[in-house]
Amino acid sequence: MDYFKFKNNILYCEGIQVKKLAKKYGTPLFVYSQKTILEHFFKLSEAFSQIKPLICYSVKANSNLSILKLLVRAGAGLDIVSGGELYRAKQINCPFEKIVYASVGKTEEEIKKAVREGIFMFNVESRSELERIEKIAKKIGKRVQVSLRLNPDVESKTHKYITTGRKETKFGVDKKTAKEIISNTKRYKNVIIAGIHLHIGSQITESSPFVSALLKTKKFLDGIPKNNDLQFLNIGGGLGIVYNQEKPQTAKMFAKNIVPLLKAIGLKIILEPGRFIAGNAGILVTKVLYNKESYDKRFIVVDAAMNDFIRPSLYDAYHKIMPLDKRTNKSLRTKKLADIVGPVCESGDFLGKKRKITISEGGYLAVFGAGAYGVSMSSNYNSRRRAPEVLVKGKRSYQIRKRESYQDLIKQERVI
Repeated sequence: MDYFKFKNNILYCEGIQVKKLAKKYGTPLFVYSQKTILEHFFKLSEAFSQIKPLICYSVKANSNLSILKLLVRAGAGLDIVSGGELYRAKQINCPFEKIVYASVGKTEEEIKKAVREGIFMFNVESRSELERIEKIAKKIGKRVQVSLRLNPDVESKTHKYITTGRKETKFGVDKKTAKEIISNTKRYKNVIIAGIHLHIGSQITESSPFVSALLKTKKFLDGIPKNNDLQFLNIGGGLGIVYNQEKPQTAKMFAKNIVPLLKAIGLKIILEPGRFIAGNAGILVTKVLYNKESYDKRFIVVDAAMNDFIRPSLYDAYHKIMPLDKRTNKSLRTKKLADIVGPVCESGDFLGKKRKITISEGGYLAVFGAGAYGVSMSSNYNSRRRAPEVLVKGKRSYQIRKRESYQDLIKQERVI
């Protein structure tokens, strides 16, 4: 489900040669397909159409304003995790009644702002946070809706850094605490405990962890007092995508496996997809600087680095990497596998290891599956400028984020 295709061995994004974009905008460069973004959103919407969920795109996956606006126009709400993401939502006029606010560590100032703006719901991670929201809402003179994030203690079969539904993680509250809170809602005059929230992890490729979490949630709900205000069940996001040889469930398969359980629970459903929508909608384009051999190792040194795309370094994540032009020069062919590495002064600065790639210096490579957690996790490490972003619509391209200037790097600093 993506629109990055090779035609006569040349990579296209929708109707444009990616190489032309690299020459026009420079590299490193993130390129997104609008058609892919929208198709992924609508496939999820269609798969769950019989229960009509509120689908809140997870802003942290890719927070570019043009992408947020595109999805909001298509009917999506937004799942935010910071004051900055609330600010972004406001800039593109996302209806506040379609904004849910997660995060373990919301500050007092962030809560105040969200309460004043009238967001739809907070996802609450602790008793302390709930009491702080109550206090702030009372002071402002508003009643606010919250969902209690339940930690179901299930194994989500993904990388340990993106597993969030186990009891040893920082996320959510245990069942005992959640039951105590729901059983004593009268003490909260300005907070309505209107839902239960689950989010068990990210890049989950099968439905069994979700089924397990939902079964535990149903058992929990069956065991609490019936005179409560619960109306919503937010099942989070976490749907996996294809990076290499994964065979993740489709949206249709996912819905088929969990909709019967959701119907049995009987609450209105909220979804928070991020990677599923944006992940395969983007690539990172990088230029080859040097071909290098040292001892028995071969390296392809490129101009993109871990500051541009940290997933390989942080998670040891595998991303398919291919030349924009697959018409390989025969004189370059070698049996030695190559590491694709960047200019940053860290041994952990790599985009891929042991790849069967041969390419001339000055050629271009595409790192696939870079639409989610690329720019949103990028940094200025080594005083490197963050890369631009381009959105392709058919045969037209739009620069939706400019490359940072050197002045941008120091504009907040003062010499004393």
